[in-house]
Amino acid sequence: MISANGVTLRFGKRTLFENVNISFSPGNCYGLIGANGAGKTTFLKILSGEIEPSQGDVTMNANERLSVLKQNHHEYEEFKVLETVIMGNSELYKIMKDKEALYAKPDFSEADGVRAGELEAKFAELDGWNAETDAAQLLTGLGVETTFHDMFMSDLTEVQKVKVLLAQALFGNPDVLLLDEPTNYLDIEAIEWLQEFLINFSNTVIVVSHDRYFLNSVCTHIADIDYGKITVYTGNYDFWYESSQLALKQMKDSNKKKEEKIKELQEFIRRFSANASKSKQATSRKKLLEKIELDEIKPSNRKYPYIHFDMDREPGKEILFIDNLSKTIGGKKLLNNISINVQKEDKIAFVGPEGLAKTELFEILTDNSVQDSGDFKFGITTSVAYFPKDNSSEFMKDISIVDWLMQYSKIKEETFVRGFLGRMLFSGEEALKKVNVLSGGERVRCMLAKMMLSGANVLILDEPTNHLDLESITALNNGLINYKGVLLFTSHDHQFVQTIANRIIEITPHGIIDRRTTYDEYLESDASFKKREILE
Repeated sequence: MISANGVTLRFGKRTLFENVNISFSPGNCYGLIGANGAGKTTFLKILSGEIEPSQGDVTMNANERLSVLKQNHHEYEEFKVLETVIMGNSELYKIMKDKEALYAKPDFSEADGVRAGELEAKFAELDGWNAETDAAQLLTGLGVETTFHDMFMSDLTEVQKVKVLLAQALFGNPDVLLLDEPTNYLDIEAIEWLQEFLINFSNTVIVVSHDRYFLNSVCTHIADIDYGKITVYTGNYDFWYESSQLALKQMKDSNKKKEEKIKELQEFIRRFSANASKSKQATSRKKLLEKIELDEIKPSNRKYPYIHFDMDREPGKEILFIDNLSKTIGGKKLLNNISINVQKEDKIAFVGPEGLAKTELFEILTDNSVQDSGDFKFGITTSVAYFPKDNSSEFMKDISIVDWLMQYSKIKEETFVRGFLGRMLFSGEEALKKVNVLSGGERVRCMLAKMMLSGANVLILDEPTNHLDLESITALNNGLINYKGVLLFTSHDHQFVQTIANRIIEITPHGIIDRRTTYDEYLESDASFKKREILE
């Protein structure tokens, strides 16, 4: 168990947390959620001891071990992969190194022998004899093949390093496990393995993630950071969302009824307080009025942008035809004779392990790249809006957000553009920020605003959920569910794909797999196919 007791954290005049008292119990997985800037990562750092609170303290049971997912992917460059994982249990790793140094001594003394016996006993107690096997199993589960286990970290790709650091955090059955965005950069198989691992993990887990499907799969509780407080809800993310929205609605409805009752009492008192025959009734209603208290509804740090895509015109029957499209980059064939007929009702999620292949297809379709062979043709009634994965070139100019968006607005009025930006959470002075200093999430919201203004009937989106907080992802998710046009998109957000797509196209080195189905059904059929392949 780990507890925060009266924790307060201040940065100058700003108070991030105020007198937080919370306990995290064994056997539970807590999803730590909150708006951008609410302090999710900071709170994890307080729990891990990396940051000292202004007041209060953090306590753990004696002899319990805490493990943290490291964020510096280059911290262990000079170490081998298997060794890096075992370093997750610092006590065990130190004993291993002490043993090595002791047995390497040329003048091994009797005292050394006694010390070696002590180390061996502790080593066995910490299950040291199985350390390498356990570390290897974690790595293999996350998709790091055995051929990499004896390599140096400096020789791995960034994605492989992420997996090794995750295995390091999981190693040795820690009593408390702190995970900050553990699914970032992971492929589907690795995420599924991690979900299963955490579901079966018997100790305490506290996780920060923007992946709603992941939170729904693994969390037994949600710890919500808002108003500088942390409130714990039993259940997963969807249960928290529904229950919190219901509670807010009930409070608003209750206040509305109370306000109506107040007006009714005030009107009676105004009309009859001077009337002798009604004075007693007026006095009675004054007492009733004094007893009515409105529920305090605090303004939340959590803000949802309003995302809604309208079409200027309906698309015709012919949307897009792709004919034997091929593209090779750096000697690697990304697109291999791809042919696709996109239809009017299609919301297509493009999936597959090679992200560059999907991006290159979208770049070709939007005339930002050229295919090696093949052709494609959009219908004459289509209009296309594109969300590229890399949007940095859009924000090079030293101009305000208002002026930037004005370029794409048919209505060249500042009040209109400012109103539009307000719906995307750029209100007041925020709308005057220079676009070349915007954060990743702010850039995404600007790009979505640009697409909303386009009135396009075909939207192409390459990883639009990157950099967004849970609130913006939810708003975009709902906006695309309600969109009446054609969608071509990619995303690593499982719930996003599952709730939007009605057609799944997987790009493989040999071509495509094209199925008109939901994402979950596709994964299930794909898993069955792979099992058949293994059996055959």
